[in-house]
Amino acid sequence: MFKELREDIKKDVEIITNELRENIKKDVEIITKNQLELKNTITEIKNSLEGITSRLDEAEDRISDLEDKVAEITQTEQQKEKRIKNNEDGLRDLWDNIKRNNMRIIGIPEGEESKQGIENIFEVIMSENFPNLMKETNIQVQEVQRVPTRINPNRSTPRHIIVKMAKLKDKERILKAARERRRVTYKGTPIRLSNDFSTETLKARREWQEILKVMENKGLQPRLLYPARLSFKVDGEIKKERSKQPNYKFKNGNIYVPINNHFKCKWIKCSNQKT
Repeated sequence: MFKELREDIKKDVEIITNELRENIKKDVEIITKNQLELKNTITEIKNSLEGITSRLDEAEDRISDLEDKVAEITQTEQQKEKRIKNNEDGLRDLWDNIKRNNMRIIGIPEGEESKQGIENIFEVIMSENFPNLMKETNIQVQEVQRVPTRINPNRSTPRHIIVKMAKLKDKERILKAARERRRVTYKGTPIRLSNDFSTETLKARREWQEILKVMENKGLQPRLLYPARLSFKVDGEIKKERSKQPNYKFKNGNIYVPINNHFKCKWIKCSNQKT
């Protein structure tokens, strides 16, 4: 009886063992299959990443090439702009040099030249304002004319008169005397005398007009140096502005002036100056 029982148990154990083996085998096969699929998926992902990396590298190379081209174009444009600026400055200097003996008279009413001749207008101005200069110096005039040659009906102010002097030093003497006199007249009417510059130089100098008026009222004795650089006096010392463009601040009716001092900038409140 015990022998039969033992045989039955042995058979049951074998059956269970075989079933376990089959189940384990199936599980291993499933795991192996899943691992293979996972490996294939990983390989696909890796290949995709490599493709993306390759495209990114290619894109970076193209971007780098474009940046180099942009930098090259920018440098070329900057060089071109610099050449254009140099050419414009050269042309401006050439015109200013051609006009260097010229003096501009502003404020003479239209029609005065028909009464006494345009050359006599200059003589009246000199006799009325600078009689001593006329006696001391043999001032020679080459040409006098209105500019532009035609009257603009839309313009209310009279055309300017250009006087071409035979000698540069004569023009400079007259303009210096006009600055010292401060008020120049023609038959009692205030007029202005100035250098005759090119259009570009005149435009640059006009940008300073508002500042010049304020500085004049503050007693800073402003002057414009060629082509359009400001010179003025602060605490008895003459300052020269390096910039060609106005660089000042207005606040509460006061002007704040930048003064270059050993390459440092400070602001001087002009309202503290004596007027």
